[in-house]
Amino acid sequence: MPPPPRWLRRLLLAPGVVLLAVAMVTTVPAWALLALAASPLVPGRLRPLRLLWIGAVYLVWDAAALLALFGLWVASGFGWRVRSPAFQRAHYRLAGWFLRVLFWQARWTLRLSIEVVGADPDTALAGWPELVLCRHAGPGDSFILIHALVNWFRREPRIVLKGSLQWDPAIDVLLNRLPTRFLAPGPDGCGSVTEQIGRLATGLDDNDAFVIFPEGGNFTPKRRLRAIERLRELGHELMALRAERMRHVLAPQPGGLLAALDAAPDAGVIFVAHTGLDRMLTVVDVWRELPMDKRIVMRFWSVPPEDVPAGRQERIDWLFDWWARIDAWIAANRNGPA
Repeated sequence: MPPPPRWLRRLLLAPGVVLLAVAMVTTVPAWALLALAASPLVPGRLRPLRLLWIGAVYLVWDAAALLALFGLWVASGFGWRVRSPAFQRAHYRLAGWFLRVLFWQARWTLRLSIEVVGADPDTALAGWPELVLCRHAGPGDSFILIHALVNWFRREPRIVLKGSLQWDPAIDVLLNRLPTRFLAPGPDGCGSVTEQIGRLATGLDDNDAFVIFPEGGNFTPKRRLRAIERLRELGHELMALRAERMRHVLAPQPGGLLAALDAAPDAGVIFVAHTGLDRMLTVVDVWRELPMDKRIVMRFWSVPPEDVPAGRQERIDWLFDWWARIDAWIAANRNGPA
């Protein structure tokens, strides 16, 4: 669902979240007693109480982020210098701090851990800008990737996201102040998707990371079949056959990568795979898994700029080759790293 206009989000959604957080904090003892009373009625150890806690934490987290962002807006001269380099860095630092808090809570409440296997990308994330291409599966994987880039590897991400994420006020306010492109289906007056991606990827420097999810959405079996069918409708039979052989990922859409490489020819490419939450496809799946007790395993592969193919078709084939490699890695690591 597309978000409402920006003025409505600022006047209603953002203040509403802050007021709702205050109401939650003042009434949380009563809600906790109700959740505790309901816990014996559902399977899982204290599942309603855990769900209440993580929901309350996220709501307060969102409200606190909004208040901090308001403080930065005031400090920038009521928005006058909010896009200056100094305030851009301040916003990235704020994002990193709030993501650390969020994942600290996830570790404590949901028993969630994140492990990077293989080569440490920190050795490769230096000296040139990077295009970061990540598979999309499971709840919160975009949070995990941005957390890694900002807090572990000290990168400043430029992100391509779905426009519907602007329903979250903190994400909306923060990312609309940073180099980000929220994409919406259909024409929006800003040019085609590939044109918008190209503009966002222009002018990357050596501490930037341009993040895209080439699959265009979270993996589900139905989406996988629809992506294959769409390739056939467009006459790309060979690509459809290759996509059929990939069981754990959607067929990648090459337009975003091609536009980003054209706009940033000196960039390297980082491919990111992860597994651990990809079996949770629905709200029912998430409820059933609480407390999660999950280990997310991530793998980064770095390709330096000189090894990126030059021709259009070579780049498309190269992307499908890498996605097949990611698919094979997921198959081998769904129950732990090989």
